[in-house]
Amino acid sequence: MKNEILRMCVVCRQMKDKRTMTRIVKNKQGEFFVDKTGKMNGRGAYVCLEPTCMAKLQKQKLLNKVFKCQLPDEIYKQLENECEKN
Repeated sequence: MKNEILRMCVVCRQMKDKRTMTRIVKNKQGEFFVDKTGKMNGRGAYVCLEPTCMAKLQKQKLLNKVFKCQLPDEIYKQLENECEKN
């Protein structure tokens, strides 16, 4: 693929094109967002939208480990909705 930018899924640890993944961002104020543009400022983590990854992400609350703090359940729900759309 031309101009493919790879990122690692925090769940399955596979390298995939970032445009096929969803980015979760923590900004300087400590707020979390599901970044659909992939361009928001802040620390980001990428998750592929595979159902198995989503299930493991929610069951083990992996984003809490990645960001080293408690994420709002709302973020996990938004990710689940994104997965269902695909």
